[in-house]
Amino acid sequence: MSLEEFARTLTTGREARERFREGGVAARRIPARLRAEPEPDRQRFRAAFAQFRAFDRPNVLHLFASWRPDRAFGREFPAAVPTGPLGSGPRASGRRARPRSGRWVWYASPASAEEIAPAVVRGLAAAGRPIALLVRTSRPWRRPLPPGAAVALRDRPMPPAAWRRAFSAAELRIVTGSRTLLEALELGGPFLYFNGVLGHGPGRRRHRPEKIVALLEALRAAGAPADLRRDLADFARGRRVEAIVRRAARGSGGWARVPRPVPRRGFAPGFEDAGAVIVRAARALACAPADAAGVVAALRAASKG
Repeated sequence: MSLEEFARTLTTGREARERFREGGVAARRIPARLRAEPEPDRQRFRAAFAQFRAFDRPNVLHLFASWRPDRAFGREFPAAVPTGPLGSGPRASGRRARPRSGRWVWYASPASAEEIAPAVVRGLAAAGRPIALLVRTSRPWRRPLPPGAAVALRDRPMPPAAWRRAFSAAELRIVTGSRTLLEALELGGPFLYFNGVLGHGPGRRRHRPEKIVALLEALRAAGAPADLRRDLADFARGRRVEAIVRRAARGSGGWARVPRPVPRRGFAPGFEDAGAVIVRAARALACAPADAAGVVAALRAASKG
């Protein structure tokens, strides 16, 4: 079984576009670069992706989790099995954030988190009530934070239990990547997402934005407030940070109506949860231990609805 990167289901064409964007090519120039890219290069990329994902292995089940399946990706790579997210287990089941606890946490993994940190602190200072911020990072923190800020910086490993308590008790969580994002959504309550930015000025761009893009689409389909979606999108770009933090801390506008849970749509019955699919595969294999290829083929077929 292969658990693929969360929400990373890009067709070859979209992957090429994303490669240019991430590499710093201006948006207005990307269409011309795509037109100039030889078709054999696209074919080699497609073949390499299929080879190194081992799509040709009949006994490997490839799970591609997101909030909704990407039909075009599925047509291009039919071995891919679309599922809903993989949950964190009983720890998050049925639990909600404590409202207005006066504590925020930030898993500040990207290096560029330091660039927006002063604006985050200023936004909290303007909230009109005391809010303490716990910043957890795995890298050396070099930029000083504003003096007098109620910020605790943890740049050394924290005991897992201590981090879980702080994360669960926070009224708002600033998260990155996929795991902390999914955990924040499971717990409920307001959150912000920042996976880092690259470049400066007009060339500034988000790093690996597929998760926030997929989430914003799911929130739009769920009818989430437009101002909330705009704030989430801009914060992920490192824009309007101070104003967004202030709005979130005050519960202004759409921040008073953060949807929970994020709906999972478009999956075949039984494929809405990656954990359930894993259990299903294990049980099927236990009944037919000599027929892994048959189990995989059946699940691939069932996932297409």
